[in-house]
Amino acid sequence: MKKWAYPLAVLTLIIFFVLRVTFQSKLINTFDTKMADLFFGNRFIEFFHYIGEPAFVVSVAIVLIVYLAWKVKNNRGILFVLLTIAGGNVLNQLLKKWVHRPRPEIEDQLTSFSFPSGHAMTGILYLFTIAYIFSENNSKGRKTLLWLGAIVLTVLIGLSRVAGARHFASDVLAGWSMGYTWFIICVIWYERRKRLFKAKNKVKL
Repeated sequence: MKKWAYPLAVLTLIIFFVLRVTFQSKLINTFDTKMADLFFGNRFIEFFHYIGEPAFVVSVAIVLIVYLAWKVKNNRGILFVLLTIAGGNVLNQLLKKWVHRPRPEIEDQLTSFSFPSGHAMTGILYLFTIAYIFSENNSKGRKTLLWLGAIVLTVLIGLSRVAGARHFASDVLAGWSMGYTWFIICVIWYERRKRLFKAKNKVKL
């Protein structure tokens, strides 16, 4: 990862806690209302919630684990996927129970809590995990395309929850923020383990 990615994770953590404290404020309510007015009912954007659905994310994670196990035999990569995606989902559920924010009031609304958005948080986690893993030992051009695709899809998944009135925009922003922070925490672990593995191999040689 680029060096700037690490302090950015500190910033996103701060953003999450600021939103946690202020989501009932007039400023955030105004922000949520304006974003809802802008995106609500947009069928194109709303479609992208499907690629943030738990069943889809789990399916992608399983395929990724199978690839890492049989194709490249990267056991650390498997643990990395479990930490980012599965661990991130558990963290999201714990945060929702901690905050207890109700979802927007619409007919047939979901009954789970709203803050932070699960789609936004797991979306950034699984897409950034894919981009990170496939960026290893790849060309600069392909890396750029992988990360650009991951970022665009992450944004669309998050906005789809606003378009469908399943979340407030501040829920989505909080999901992105905590998702990115958790992702970088997992990257730090993964890269440290990778360095230790290379150091042990050098000693053996």
